[in-house]
Amino acid sequence: MKLRFIQKSDNQAIAKIIRDTLAEFGANHPGTVYFDSATDTLFEVFQKPKSIYYIAENKEGKIVGGGGIFPTEGLPPDTCELVKMYLLPEARGIGLGKLIIEKCLQTAKENGFGRVYLESMPELKQAVKVYEKFGFTYLCSPMGNSGHFGCDLHMIKNLE
Repeated sequence: MKLRFIQKSDNQAIAKIIRDTLAEFGANHPGTVYFDSATDTLFEVFQKPKSIYYIAENKEGKIVGGGGIFPTEGLPPDTCELVKMYLLPEARGIGLGKLIIEKCLQTAKENGFGRVYLESMPELKQAVKVYEKFGFTYLCSPMGNSGHFGCDLHMIKNLE
């Protein structure tokens, strides 16, 4: 597996992975990235300073997932958000999600962030377990203005 920066030509493939994954877990409801128009233009979205989106490719060059960090509007200046972490079934359980999260946390720290926030849903319990292993702790309410009112799990991690 290989990680690389998102390219404009990746937009359609990664949007399909995100929406298919949400549908697979029954998490394709309003107030999530499933219905977010920005999901179709991730390359453009991640041109914002201090943001990055990593695309994961298998040995054959097929896009199998991705994840990134984003300085979501309304978050404190020292906090970014871990966003759009999705993998195809064939890319799960092999450590790829862990690799993407590690790379995102490292990049967040390099970009001067001291904390990383995320939003998720109970339907994505496998991912939530991974976030817990990384030291993310639960918050009682959301932070920032992501617009994702369909996400009812909110977590944060302090970077060392």
